[in-house]
Amino acid sequence: MYEIPVASARLDPESAEWLRVLAGAGPRREAALARLHGMLLRIAQAEARRRGPRMRITGPELEDLAYQAAADALMAITGKLGQFRGESRFATWAYRFVILEVSAKIGRHYWRRPDVSLDAEDWDQLPDRFGFEPAQESEWRDLLAALRRAVDTELTPRQRDVFVAIILNEIPLDALAIKLGSNRNAIYKMMFDARRKLRAALAANGYLTHHTPGRS
Repeated sequence: MYEIPVASARLDPESAEWLRVLAGAGPRREAALARLHGMLLRIAQAEARRRGPRMRITGPELEDLAYQAAADALMAITGKLGQFRGESRFATWAYRFVILEVSAKIGRHYWRRPDVSLDAEDWDQLPDRFGFEPAQESEWRDLLAALRRAVDTELTPRQRDVFVAIILNEIPLDALAIKLGSNRNAIYKMMFDARRKLRAALAANGYLTHHTPGRS
């Protein structure tokens, strides 16, 4: 069994109790595992129901995904008890495991759909998606042409892939992170840097000096 570290003496009482019981054996440990699994399952179900509809995952399939995420998170947590250092409460530490499992499973599920492609570039859908008015067609076509040039010339290949996937193809961030072997934070940072470069390029060429219709 796992040996409780000396640092556990500095833990909050609830976290110390979780650690002590899970590191033990017998009925008390089994009861604690069942309680922890129940907590993880509730979190997984809530997160899956929040993210699932956009991925077209519903009903029994969604519930199964949540159960798998909770079970895998429980295995990961019990296998890494020795890594818990008390920087946060045990429940918060455990929460991160199950959220990551839900994200990974949803992301992998997305790519099983036959209609999904990472390589497509649907620039023609942008006017409708951003709410451009038909009466201003010449203005927004000029803007989109400038945006496309900036995407090709200002962004790194990785930034371009991320921008095209999220903005043009509307690929969910979780799914893209799985496909690229990355994580949500890295994708967020890449999109932030890409948007900053594109705004600077468009502003330098006079495209952002006036109000443009649609969302920013």
